[in-house]
Amino acid sequence: MKKIKINLKTSLAMLIIIAIFTISVITTNQNTSILTNVEATEKTIGWGIKRAQNHEQPDVGESNKKTLEESNGICLGKENEKTIYLTFDAGYEAGYMDKILDTLKENNVTATFFITAHYLNSASDKVQRMIEEKHIIGNHTCQHPSLPSISDEKIEDEIMKLHQAVYEKFGYEMKYFRPPKGEFNQRTLKKTSSLGYKTVMWSFAYCDWDEKKQPTNEEAIKTITNNFHPGEIMLLHSNSKTNADVLDTIIKEAKNQGYEFKSLDEFVK
Repeated sequence: MKKIKINLKTSLAMLIIIAIFTISVITTNQNTSILTNVEATEKTIGWGIKRAQNHEQPDVGESNKKTLEESNGICLGKENEKTIYLTFDAGYEAGYMDKILDTLKENNVTATFFITAHYLNSASDKVQRMIEEKHIIGNHTCQHPSLPSISDEKIEDEIMKLHQAVYEKFGYEMKYFRPPKGEFNQRTLKKTSSLGYKTVMWSFAYCDWDEKKQPTNEEAIKTITNNFHPGEIMLLHSNSKTNADVLDTIIKEAKNQGYEFKSLDEFVK
């Protein structure tokens, strides 16, 4: 009888040990998951600028600018150089790209087009024309996610799948990157840089992306020309009819004011 009691006590003790071990393993796994989630959703920097008067450079936020530049990113060129770097975000084809490319060709201006996988798959003929006419193709990810909300592994997947697709289709190797929604943080910038990319933000943008709320040509021309500034990285959206309509006027007015359009390959900060 005594022997049985000892076995029961021993069995009970073993069950308790197993239970404690199991809880410990579960807790450890949960903590690992939480740490991963915290890493993936750490503080997001939403890029923004405060416009200046008299064609002076805007305030892009000293802290954000420093964080960007520490990881091979750019947003503003030389303060005393009347240069504009023209860039377009091209998430999807809305029917205006040929007109935009025609205008750039007529004015001998090189631009950078940040494309998504959707744009590549649905408008590969436009991408081919961009390359043939010596424009720069930039990476805007496959599916346009906010990078701070996803893991490093997913970031690499989003960027490198598009990188590989463009290379396989055109033999073209992209090197400039623009984060979707203008959102990043120190972690995502470091990851992007480790993949061989230079992150390109902007020093001018305006509300041009909503096709249902397009500014008038007059409003667009006034807003864009009033904000010309040295070292400007200009962001326009290629799905904007207004942009396609006013681009020729914008380029000619900038040149009249003494600005020179250069490609990102010629960027100087």
